[in-house]
Amino acid sequence: MSPAPSLEAVVTAAAPAPVGPYNQAVKAAGLLFCSGQIALDPATGAMVGSGDVEAETRQVLANLKAVLAAAGCSPRQVVRTTVFLADLADFAKVNALYAEVFGAGVSPARACVQVAALPKGGRVEIDCIAVLS
Repeated sequence: MSPAPSLEAVVTAAAPAPVGPYNQAVKAAGLLFCSGQIALDPATGAMVGSGDVEAETRQVLANLKAVLAAAGCSPRQVVRTTVFLADLADFAKVNALYAEVFGAGVSPARACVQVAALPKGGRVEIDCIAVLS
């Protein structure tokens, strides 16, 4: 049997605290696995945007970048994302803001799916996997 991989939790006050039994991210085997981020303000825990998908997406991306930074990563190291949308009609608006963060150079592989609901009534959630340097 192989030994269990070494795991390290990533925690930062610059992103929302987990609301359940999970970490903001976990380092394992040279990779960073970031939990999905929704549009929570890290300081207050309140949702940002009042249903405005662009405002929510900006906050989601800011939260994700904060977790990446806490792990010593940048968006350029992200190799895979998943975008969860409450309504695929929001795809173009979310995609434009996503491209500002992940669009230059080699963009991450990505899946985008519509879901029945997101936590706190959010309209967008994004998670990612990055390569640690």
